[in-house]
Amino acid sequence: MLPLKSLLSALLALCLLAPAGLPRPALAEPAAASPAATASGPARAPAPATAPSPALPAGVRQVVMIEGVTEYRLDNGLQVLLAPDDSRAQTTVNMSYRVGSRNEGPGETGMAHLLEHLLFRGSPKHPDALAEFARRGLAANGSTTADLTNYYATFASDPETLRWYLSWQADAMLNARIARADLDAEMPVVRNEMERGENSPFSMLMQQVAAAAYVWHPYGRSVIGARSDVEHVGIEALRAFYHRYYQPDNATLIVAGRFDAGQVLQWIAQDFGPVARPARTLPPEYTVEPVQQGARSVTLRRIGGSPIALAQYHLPEAASDAYTALAIGAAMLADTPAGPLYQALVAKDLASSVFGFARAMKQPGYAVFGAQVQPGADPQAALAALERGLEADGVGQLDQAGLERIRTAWLNDWKQTFDQPGALAQALSDAIARGDWRLFFVERLRVRALTLDGIRAQLGAWLLPSNRTSGLYLPTPQPKDAPAPAPADLEPWIRQIETGTGRPAVAAFDTRPPAIDAATRRSVLALPNGPVELALLPKETAGGRVHAVLRMGFADADALRGQGLVPFVTGAMLLRGTADMSRQQIEDRLNELDSDLSFGTDGNVLSVSMRSSREHLPDVLDLVFHLLRAPAFPEDELERLKRSLRTQVEDDASSPAFLARNTLQRHDQPWDPADVRYTPTTGEILAQLGELSRERLQRFHARFYGAGHLALAVVGDFDPAAVERRLRAGLDGWRAAPAYERLAEPWYAMKPETFRIPAPGKANAEYRAAVPLKLRDTDPRWPALMLANYLLGGSEDSRLWQGIRVRGGLSYGVGSAVNASSFEDSGAWTLYASTAARNAGALQDAIRTVLDETLKTGFTQAEVDQGVQSLLNYMELGRSDDGYLVSHWIGYLETDRSFAWQQHIIDRLRGLKAAEVNAAMRELLQPDALSIAVAADPDPKP
Repeated sequence: MLPLKSLLSALLALCLLAPAGLPRPALAEPAAASPAATASGPARAPAPATAPSPALPAGVRQVVMIEGVTEYRLDNGLQVLLAPDDSRAQTTVNMSYRVGSRNEGPGETGMAHLLEHLLFRGSPKHPDALAEFARRGLAANGSTTADLTNYYATFASDPETLRWYLSWQADAMLNARIARADLDAEMPVVRNEMERGENSPFSMLMQQVAAAAYVWHPYGRSVIGARSDVEHVGIEALRAFYHRYYQPDNATLIVAGRFDAGQVLQWIAQDFGPVARPARTLPPEYTVEPVQQGARSVTLRRIGGSPIALAQYHLPEAASDAYTALAIGAAMLADTPAGPLYQALVAKDLASSVFGFARAMKQPGYAVFGAQVQPGADPQAALAALERGLEADGVGQLDQAGLERIRTAWLNDWKQTFDQPGALAQALSDAIARGDWRLFFVERLRVRALTLDGIRAQLGAWLLPSNRTSGLYLPTPQPKDAPAPAPADLEPWIRQIETGTGRPAVAAFDTRPPAIDAATRRSVLALPNGPVELALLPKETAGGRVHAVLRMGFADADALRGQGLVPFVTGAMLLRGTADMSRQQIEDRLNELDSDLSFGTDGNVLSVSMRSSREHLPDVLDLVFHLLRAPAFPEDELERLKRSLRTQVEDDASSPAFLARNTLQRHDQPWDPADVRYTPTTGEILAQLGELSRERLQRFHARFYGAGHLALAVVGDFDPAAVERRLRAGLDGWRAAPAYERLAEPWYAMKPETFRIPAPGKANAEYRAAVPLKLRDTDPRWPALMLANYLLGGSEDSRLWQGIRVRGGLSYGVGSAVNASSFEDSGAWTLYASTAARNAGALQDAIRTVLDETLKTGFTQAEVDQGVQSLLNYMELGRSDDGYLVSHWIGYLETDRSFAWQQHIIDRLRGLKAAEVNAAMRELLQPDALSIAVAADPDPKP
């Protein structure tokens, strides 16, 4: 069961994550690599001036190479991008088809998305693609946007797996089944996905605003489509759509990460080369959205949530110079807390948060700005302030410092994306959706070249009342129309890109558990105010990136009684100001250091997560100890945080997912309300928020924060000696915290009970069930239990997935999870699913049927063997990630373990027999012992 600390951590993450002002390159964890470690860290290989080109098979030609990304073309038109990078033991493959909801005709809305679903239904050769992915340990999925459909997988680097997945992509391009039976089975799943979106007032408001903004262009339609179109689509129409767009001349295959480029080109030529270039011509796209000539408005009324104000403006296409200036300008306007919108709304108590971003589209797109209106505030006043901040006041307030802040953050994100193969593959796919993969490199040039005057000029030209669609209509006597978008010209920028360059070489790192243990330096740093446990794993990484986690423990359960939200909010306030640094200055310092920093409180443990570089990690450690030792708890920032938390809690009060989870967490819990482990209701959380004060936080910090029980894990490119020096300096003279005692989470009995929780007005329902387990992870049954859970509900080949989603079509997402403590006999087995409100009863019955049948028949030895291999593949994939390594090391320091423990689990998994897996499952998973919570609209619409 999740206690208060976990519940509040989730709430804070949700309420603090505002959309970025500029769609930045997707971030991934820094890549893993391994060199021979030295006292000052790993040796560094120089960057080659050029990268060697592999021998080309017949029918393949090389087009261009830019910073290690090489474009090839097959004779049939297939575009191939290879980005080899040995720094991490994983590979990502992305197949991008240049088709999305923009390409759908009348009556065809949702067809591109529906086809994405059906492709995973298989082909004659691969009848169940998702199950095959799970067996091979592929983290695979697909996505559909207005401009692109892509299919992608990341897996632990293995030539056999890569060879198989490439062959599957070629088979999917040619031979997807697209059968009526598959369409009928998948239809309820797609409906459920629609209903999940319909649960979100923000999603629905965004959809309706876009529909009002676009009179003719398909960008005004939801990617998922109109329910009537999706429900009545003909199978022949879907097949025709598939054969029209799923062709080599309309696709780009991207392979990034660790692989042999020459061998991969041979496989691509073998698999895709025989596919003929299609004779058809793609339909022309004539529709151009006319320049808007007057403000438009939309009002949405529905149950639950808190008010939201939106303002949307048409923009030029993402390939244009103007778009980059507008996207950076949008980020500057919505920057938190320095941006004009934040100052105009949040600082003046009109909203709890603001956001703004430009949507990068192949054809002229849009920017959206918004405010989460706090309870009691006037939404129309907030909207009016939002519009003034965009069209009158805000643009003039933008300054050079704000531009440099956003530019630096964007370039830092770009660099981190480029250094991560999986993120790079996604970023290249996103650039393809916008028109050209080289846009990924062009945008960096454009961002570097931006000027404040240029940004202001573009914002002034496009952020006009006549170009706005919002929640309020405002007549304008003398409208000024935005300019018509001019055609984009990439050539001047492309000529500036240096071609033929490779990326710096990074040595491969051995990710086997014994090798990880051998490369890690474990020690205890003895200091006058207490020891610091260390797990330091220096190794070469792409871009010199490094992950670190510092853990601080303090006091015990008795000392924390009655503190309520205070421990959690104290940690959440650490990034919001010290005596000599404001919140903005802290963010600017992190931006300057190209680093990420977060604080999280779990009961009486504070965790500090850092992502930085070899150059900047010592300075980040200095900043961390300054924030830990000298927080100011600014009154205004505390009030803003409380408003954000209050808004999120009130939203959760009507969320089916939260209601089901919270009900089970509270069921039969043994803790009284004063205990830190107690799970409160939303009403109790709101009451605790009202009791928070700056003085309480200051007293808590003075009493509990300090040295004495500290641990630090670092993985990546760093100097261990420099880290130890900064630790000594940062902890010098700091008081000792009260003696730490881990918060026990003992097993407790839970009386089986079924809860029906009303969630009126919500189209989607949530199912959750749990049974407590009296065992710890040292129990000899634990590996068998892990595998039993995986086979029951842990993958797309599991019994629950196959029975509930594939055959039953009842749920978009269904699964199970099992956990066990490393300290005491306490664990839980949890089941979860979502469905349409009208199907809530049928879903509950179907899950019980799957459980009964699984317990009766058990798993075969073939299923066990396949499941073991799949689990091992996923574990290997995890060990290729530095974030995974550092999080495991910080946990192992507390349990006094190492990766030898994971090797022990691996060895036990490899020896499992079906009989012991079935015995563990039948002994511990008793359907009649489940407590079940179902949150659903009691009177759903048909």
